Amino acid sequence: MAKIDFGGVVEDVVTREEFPLEKARQVLKDEVVAVLGYGVQGPAQSLNMKENGITVIVGQAPEDRFYWDKAVADGWVPGETLFPIEEAAQRGTVVQYLVSDAAQMILWPKVKPNLKPGSALYFSHGFSVVYNNQTGVVPPEDVDVILVAPKGSGTSVRRNFLDGSGINASYAIHQDVTGRAFERAVALGIAIGAGYLFPTTFQAEVVSDLTGERGVLIGALSGVMEAQYNVLRKNGHSPSEAFNETVEELTQSLIRLVGENGMDYMYANCSTTAQRGALDWHPRFRDAVAPVFEELYQSVVAGKETAVVLKANSAPDYREKLEVELRAMRESEMWQAGAAVRSLRPENWKK
Repeated sequence: MAKIDFGGVVEDVVTREEFPLEKARQVLKDEVVAVLGYGVQGPAQSLNMKENGITVIVGQAPEDRFYWDKAVADGWVPGETLFPIEEAAQRGTVVQYLVSDAAQMILWPKVKPNLKPGSALYFSHGFSVVYNNQTGVVPPEDVDVILVAPKGSGTSVRRNFLDGSGINASYAIHQDVTGRAFERAVALGIAIGAGYLFPTTFQAEVVSDLTGERGVLIGALSGVMEAQYNVLRKNGHSPSEAFNETVEELTQSLIRLVGENGMDYMYANCSTTAQRGALDWHPRFRDAVAPVFEELYQSVVAGKETAVVLKANSAPDYREKLEVELRAMRESEMWQAGAAVRSLRPENWKK
């Protein structure tokens, strides 16, 4: 492992330099990796591993035609590399359990009996194992239980793999019965295209992930954007102006600078007027939202958030209800304005 100083705290991480792809291929050369679920993470991780020379099969419920047909369209062949979930689990020596968290609870009674002693059960989220009092997902004692959690959506995992940049991921060992759990986990992380891997635990991963998704990464970001847009509109600014000042400049300019070289770099590349105002208002926003983040964190730790997820996402009509909520967002003035703004980007101009 490489020792890296993260702002005064030294952590051990695994990089591609010390654990190159060829080493990962060697570790996994006798494995059959069964990726269960072709929804969010499944397509990206399976395709990345396949293109990196790993033996991969996909498990997907044939009756769920959308995802089954998507797998076929991506080149997976029924009866050869594409199987029903139970059969794929039986064929795999590494079983990547990548169906949704609610589906993991529902499908576990079918998946568990097909896990072979000495195989590896792989997760990309600690949810089901940590909150097993709610999910019932208790792994057998004779399998390795490992985690590799990419720090991005499946779309980003695939996109970054294709452009050669990779995406950071955490890894964890929950159960090591073969003595190979560490090398299996890290090899799989490298095979799916991780830029580097940092250690965590199933507990730490799920708490940080649920907090992050509900907070800065999605919930807080979309909420703060909506609040600023609404204030600008209420005070007479046009939809185009309100959206550009709220979203477009952030996503197309400023956040890219943060990604390149940090927040101070972004500040340094803005006007002195912007710098002064942002520095003055930064602590006010931080202090205003800190109690909300604390409430969110405690809700995650207590299992309240997982209970909400499992109840809502296991309902037979959850997709229909989800579409209603997403449609309301999509059809709101703010995001209709966003669609118009995106259509006017130079890359979308008619030649």
